[in-house]
Amino acid sequence: MLLDLHTHSIKSDDGRAKVENYCQWIKARNLTIDGFVLTEHRQFDFQSDYSALSEEFGICILKGAEVETEYGHVLVFGVNEGLYEEFDFSRIGLPLSMVLETSEAHGAVAVPCHPGRPKVGMFAHTENLGIPEGVKIVEIMNGGSRDDEDEIARSNAESLGYAGIGGSDSHIVSHIGRCATRFFEPVSTMDELVAALKAEQFEAVNIKT
Repeated sequence: MLLDLHTHSIKSDDGRAKVENYCQWIKARNLTIDGFVLTEHRQFDFQSDYSALSEEFGICILKGAEVETEYGHVLVFGVNEGLYEEFDFSRIGLPLSMVLETSEAHGAVAVPCHPGRPKVGMFAHTENLGIPEGVKIVEIMNGGSRDDEDEIARSNAESLGYAGIGGSDSHIVSHIGRCATRFFEPVSTMDELVAALKAEQFEAVNIKT
C-alpha cells in the first residue's frame, strides 16, 4: 500500500489543487500511489466528505492536518474532535512538546515534516532549542525539498533513531505522488494508518519524476 502522506488542496491558504483533480491526475498518469492524506495548513477539515470520490476513482483519501510549532511544521494523523478542542490549530508557534503529548493522549500521531528545511523544519532549531523529547517519526522524503534538505532529514533521523515517512507536500495537482510511504499491510482508514505508524510498519519512498 503506497500512500502520499502530505498533500494540500484549495482548503489550504496556498493550495491550488482540487481533490477531484488529484484523483483524475493519479489515474491519468497511472501513478503508483494507492491514495493520499490531505494535511491542510493550521486546520482540520471536519466538513468535507470525499467518500464518493474515493469510491469513484478507487483511491484512498484520508484527512490529517499540518500545524506550526516553535520547531517548525508538524503533520498530525488521527485528528478527532477531542484533540481539536485541546489547542488552537490555527496558532503559529505551538509548543511541539504539547502537540506530541496531546496527540498521543488522543490516539493520534504527530510527525515533524520537512525537518531538514530552513526555518520551518525541526532540525533548523535543534541547535538552539535542543533535541525535542517524544519525537518518534519524521518526514525524511518530501516532494518539495531542495538541495540537501532530505539528506539532512534522513541523516539526522538515522542518528536519532527516528522512523521516516515520505510525502509530496503537493500544493498543485502535478506534484502529488513525488514521494510517498509504503505500508506493509493494507490501509483504508485513518485508524489503520495510525496503527501502522505506531507499529512502524512502513518505509519512505522517493518516486519523483
